[in-house]
Amino acid sequence: MHRGTSYLSIDRDDKGNVQCLSDSASNSLLRGVGCLILGAAVLFLLSPTTNTHPGGVSGGLMQQTPKQVYQHAIDIDPRERTRKLPVRLQSLVAQSQIVGNHLAEVKEGRKSVEEIIHGGSSSITTLGKDGSTTSVGIGSSVHIGAGAASRNYKSAPMTLTEIVEFLQSFLKKLNSSNIKNKRASYHGIWAAYHELAVKYMYPWDQEYLRRMPPRREDGSLYVSVASFRDEFCPETLIQAFGNAKNPEKLFVGLVQQNCEEPKCRSGFIDGKMMDVETDPDCYALFCSSSVGKKYCNSGNLRLLRMKDSLALGPYMARYFAAKMWMGEQYYMQIDSHMTFLQDWDAMSIDMLEKAPSDKPVISHYPRPHTADLAARAANPAPRLCGPRFATSDVESEIVRLDGTGNYDTVRLDVPRFAPFAAAGYLVASAEILRDVPFDPFLPYIFMGEEIILSARLWTSGYDIFSPTHSVLGHHWAMISKKFNKPKFWESMHRTFTFGVHDPVEMMVMNRIKYQLGYPESAKDMVKPKTLFTAVDQYSMGKVRPLEEYLKIVGVDVKTKVITYTAWCETGVPPPGFERYNHLYEK
Repeated sequence: MHRGTSYLSIDRDDKGNVQCLSDSASNSLLRGVGCLILGAAVLFLLSPTTNTHPGGVSGGLMQQTPKQVYQHAIDIDPRERTRKLPVRLQSLVAQSQIVGNHLAEVKEGRKSVEEIIHGGSSSITTLGKDGSTTSVGIGSSVHIGAGAASRNYKSAPMTLTEIVEFLQSFLKKLNSSNIKNKRASYHGIWAAYHELAVKYMYPWDQEYLRRMPPRREDGSLYVSVASFRDEFCPETLIQAFGNAKNPEKLFVGLVQQNCEEPKCRSGFIDGKMMDVETDPDCYALFCSSSVGKKYCNSGNLRLLRMKDSLALGPYMARYFAAKMWMGEQYYMQIDSHMTFLQDWDAMSIDMLEKAPSDKPVISHYPRPHTADLAARAANPAPRLCGPRFATSDVESEIVRLDGTGNYDTVRLDVPRFAPFAAAGYLVASAEILRDVPFDPFLPYIFMGEEIILSARLWTSGYDIFSPTHSVLGHHWAMISKKFNKPKFWESMHRTFTFGVHDPVEMMVMNRIKYQLGYPESAKDMVKPKTLFTAVDQYSMGKVRPLEEYLKIVGVDVKTKVITYTAWCETGVPPPGFERYNHLYEK
């Protein structure tokens, strides 16, 4: 210790005991306080931690074998460690306000989440209201992000209430961030979202994935419905339950993104918008209907309400909806403007069961809502075959899926292989949510979700099939520029500034293109580096190589050339799956 010209040092006497020395005999107070502090520190460091291990071994960590030390570490309840923190830090832990001590480096793109996680951080950092930081050592098992010390001990699946409350809390923080960044550039909008995602969404998502409920084997079907200011949403739910063969086994997760103000704005068309009334409340209208009241009361409809100003695009809406899955056996993903054939649910599951694969996915672009699905039930369904590279600047040469057609003349009982999955109608085992989890770092995109989904599914061992016949129809007018329907990017322009969506989407799409192997989106070619945060946690599977998939579907992301492969259009299995040719000889 040093103050003026007085010094306090430590030494040992002849017997090895610690003693305090001072250059000033009169500075007894200083010497006494210093010795007291020093003695307490030495006792704390040298005192053994008592622990009894299997086999009756007892003693401090210094006396234990490495295996015993490891066992000791996993036996400790992390909540016990947090109770030793100051009260303020305990409060931050409880409120999920603790972040990794490399947050600034992640925000600036100087380090990735993977580098920090696998580097074994030995402390956590809390951010105070005044911007100050405090580091507290709590062990090498700390995971970057909010509340790691308190949450890692939990193992039971999250309840629906827990999930919805967290998502609502995140959206509240997003709203505050959006107001603060009203005039931000597209770089600023991404940076603000990324900061929230790193601090709150990503660590929560990792915990959610670890605590996912087991998949039931009871024939239950969970349907993800993402609705954005959709007037057809109530009728979609009414038909879904009304035409289901087993409505009691049907559970819907609805993400309702509405303008709830007395005066809203219509969609943008021909350079004009107009004032319109408050959007229809899909949830309330369905639950008050003669069909819906029963299923709302029994908990078959789950809801996350969002303001349209907080919309992050259809991909993130599906991310939110997927989190309301509660262990149902099957997972289906649809839009909120659909029509349904009678017994559509049982037919979808039956197609899954008949597909020649251990991990099948049934998907395609449905027929228009005007189609008489019952009259066409004997006809084969259209299949999604033809990819192309987008040519508009805003789409950044991403692979688009435009080639859907009626290629077959005979309906078979066995679904035919297909190269791509569509976001608006997809059904699979609910294990898909565990094997191919949604990526929380893909906000504000409209294009690109289907090609990245298809690639991740295939590399994770899933085989994609088209349905044998059409069981759902789609209101394609909802996405047509010919109709004055609201789009999420129009709300985004009102939230921030006009025209900001396109550059944000182009920037975020680099995350997708990087995963697909586009050379112009390699890590050393793209800024900011934050676009690659935790990318390996939500990327390709390990079952089959991406290169093999791209070759099978005829896509070359380096040369931007599409090769006609013929197998999809002719209805035969793709290369490498010839063993199933006999199933399609009819």
